[in-house]
Amino acid sequence: MKSINYLILFVLFITTPSIFAQKTSSKKPLDLMELTITQIQDSYKKRELTIQNVVGFYLNQIDSIDKNGVELNAIISVNPDAMKIAAEMDKELKEGKFRGSLHGIPVILKDNIDTHDKMPTTAGSRALANSYPLQDSFIAKKLREAGAVIIGKANLSEWANFRGKNSTSGWSGVGGLGKNPYVLDCNTCGSSSGSAVSVSANLSVIAIGTETHGSIVCPSHINGVVGLKPTVGLVSRGGVIPISYSQDSPGPITRTVEDAAILLGSLTGVDERDDKTLSSEGNSFTNYTQFLNKEGLKGKRIGVITDYFGINKDVDSLYTKAIDYMESQGAELVKIDNILDSKIGAYSFTVLVYEFINGLNSYLKSLGPDAKIKSVNDLIKFNKKDTVELRYFGQEYLEMKPVSKSEYEKNLKMMHEGSRQEGIDKIMKVHNLDAIISATGGPAWKTNLKNGDNNSFGSAGPAAIAGYPNITVPMGFVGELPVGISFYGKAWSEPILLEIAYAYEQGTLKRKVPKYLKTID
Repeated sequence: MKSINYLILFVLFITTPSIFAQKTSSKKPLDLMELTITQIQDSYKKRELTIQNVVGFYLNQIDSIDKNGVELNAIISVNPDAMKIAAEMDKELKEGKFRGSLHGIPVILKDNIDTHDKMPTTAGSRALANSYPLQDSFIAKKLREAGAVIIGKANLSEWANFRGKNSTSGWSGVGGLGKNPYVLDCNTCGSSSGSAVSVSANLSVIAIGTETHGSIVCPSHINGVVGLKPTVGLVSRGGVIPISYSQDSPGPITRTVEDAAILLGSLTGVDERDDKTLSSEGNSFTNYTQFLNKEGLKGKRIGVITDYFGINKDVDSLYTKAIDYMESQGAELVKIDNILDSKIGAYSFTVLVYEFINGLNSYLKSLGPDAKIKSVNDLIKFNKKDTVELRYFGQEYLEMKPVSKSEYEKNLKMMHEGSRQEGIDKIMKVHNLDAIISATGGPAWKTNLKNGDNNSFGSAGPAAIAGYPNITVPMGFVGELPVGISFYGKAWSEPILLEIAYAYEQGTLKRKVPKYLKTID
C-alpha cells in the first residue's frame, strides 16, 4: 500500500483525537467501528462529527493496521485529496447543501474501476501500475454526485482472477497477497478481495466490487460481510476493466443489508457507455431502502438448493438452521434440484474468453495514445519480461485464442437459454417462488501461492451465468471463519431479494468483527 503523505498525517493528528471526544446524545463516546451510513449521517446532522473526523478516522485505520503487524494488503492506493474533499464537503453541510444519500461517506473502489484523480487504475497488474484513466467511470461519477468520498482503491485478484490457471485469489502483482482478517493465513476469495476485506476490517464504511462469476458474493461471505451482485445492466460497467459483457456487474459490499440498499440506489442509471443499462429503465430505483421490511419473510415462497449438502457438515448445520429460522418467520421452503445443466458452464467459459479478449483490447485502447500498454499482446509481452507477474501462475487465459464470432453467438444463446429460460426462470415459475437460497460457499481455505485456490464449493454460478441478482448475508461461523447465505432470483428482482435478505439479517445478526488471528488448526 502506498504511504499516506505527511499533510494527511498532520491533518489526522489534529482531527482524529476529536473523534473520541465527540459524544452521542446519550453522552457515551461515539465509536466509529461498525457504524452504518445512516448512523454517520445522523451524527453529521447533529454536529457530533464532521466529515473530516470520519474520513480521517478511516485513513488512519488504513495507515495504521499494517504497522500493527496485521498486513492485510487490502488497499492498493489511498486518495491523497481525501481530506481536502472532506473539508469541502463539511463546508457544504454548513451551508445547508446536501448532495445525496452518501454525503460524507467514505468508500473504497475495487482497483479495476476507473477514477480520474491522482490514483491509478491497475487491475492489480504491474503493467498498469502508472495508468491514469482519462475520465471517471460511471460508478465514480455517481458516487461523487451522491456525496461519497472516494478514499482509496482496493486490492483484488489480478485482472479480476481471469488471467491464468491455478491462481491464488487475493493476489496481485501490485498489491501482493491479501489476507483474511479473521484468520490471516486463510484466503480472502476473489476477485473483489480487498473491497470485502476493507469493509470487514473497518477500513471503510462501504466498498464497490465487481462480479463475473462469484467475485462479489464469494469474498463477501468469506470475509463476513454483505455482498450484492445486481442484475447485469442495473449498474453501468462504463469505465470498468472488463471480463464479460454478458456477465460483469459492479455492486455494493457493505456490513449491513440497509447500507447495500442505500449504496445500490446511488449507482443506478442509464449510461451511454454501457448499452446494457438501457434495459434498466423502468426496472431500477434510486431508493431501495423502501423495500426493507423486518417482516419480509412472512408469506414468501423460497426455493432451497440442496446440491451442496454433504460437502461440509458445519455449513450444512448452519444452512439447516437458516432454513428453520425462515420457516419460523412464515416463509414456505421448497426443496429444489440443481438449476443448471452441466454443459452451461462450458458455454459460459467460451463466452468469457471471447468477450474478455475483445473487451480488454477496447479498454486498453481507451487509455489514449500515451498509454504504455495498448493491447492484450502488449500485456502478454510485459508479463513475460516482468520479474513478479508470472512468479506464481501463468497467463493462459490472456493467451487463449477466442472462437469465431458465429461460434461465440451460438454458445451465448445456449448459455442464456440454459441459465434463464430453462434455468432460474423455469424453476421459479414451476414452483411459484419469490426467491432461491443456497449456502454461498465453504469457509476460507489456507492460502497456498504454489498450488492456487482450494475452495470446497461456491453457489454463485446460476445467478452469475444468467446475469441475475444475488445477495449474500452472514449466516454464521465455522470455527473462527464466517460463511454466508445467498438469495437470488429473476432479473430485476433486487427489491424482493433485499426484503427477504434484510428480514433474515435483522432476525439473526450473524456479523462479527474480525479478530486477526494468525492461524488456526
